[in-house]
Amino acid sequence: MKIEIWSDVACPWCYIGKRRFETALNDFAHKDSVEVQWRSYQLDPTLPEHYDGTEISYLAERKGMDPAQVKGMFAHVTEQAKGEGLDYKFDDVVVANSFNAHQLIHLAATQGKADAVKEALLSAHFEHGEDIGSREFLVHAGSAAGLAEADINDALDTDKYADDVRHDFAEARALGVSGVPFFVIDRKYGISGAQPSALFTQALDEAWQEAHPLAMVSSGDANGEVCGPDGCAI
Repeated sequence: MKIEIWSDVACPWCYIGKRRFETALNDFAHKDSVEVQWRSYQLDPTLPEHYDGTEISYLAERKGMDPAQVKGMFAHVTEQAKGEGLDYKFDDVVVANSFNAHQLIHLAATQGKADAVKEALLSAHFEHGEDIGSREFLVHAGSAAGLAEADINDALDTDKYADDVRHDFAEARALGVSGVPFFVIDRKYGISGAQPSALFTQALDEAWQEAHPLAMVSSGDANGEVCGPDGCAI
């Protein structure tokens, strides 16, 4: 079973959704048969590499949101994150373009390290005030996950994975994805948002059962003897 997750490193609900999905996946009986693929999405592709301002000023100036409303939203999201064991610090968030971070995740995917790098970037952005647009930070984060520093610099110098990132954007549009996180199971089931773990559990079970229906086996001559509510066959 394949699960594709469209997500942005700069999306607070994406980290919460990752945790809730992981809770369901860890309890899933067929976890070892599940392939998870991280797909790229950008909430604001027009952001400069670095934005000179806070997260509140960014949302107020570029999105036209009321600062008081933004603070209330941050308080709510922080509380939801805490419920998943995450420690958000919105006052420390560095607003930056996430395109190169997505390129790093694509590089990591070629070495089976996409999840580790995705986790590191989300934590760094929301919990530790790191600059996800900084080359120095991306090299450090990728190296810590086991990627070669030379490979990281080469990928970012040449935009080696830029087309792959853009392909993810285009595929999201084709699927009708208008917000993230967005989870797609076997290209049959779609789940929008950081849903409760119970919903992910339900979706995993239903998708597995659909892909692996129970096949009845018989001798071809007669049904075997059974017992039911009205008694047992004689």
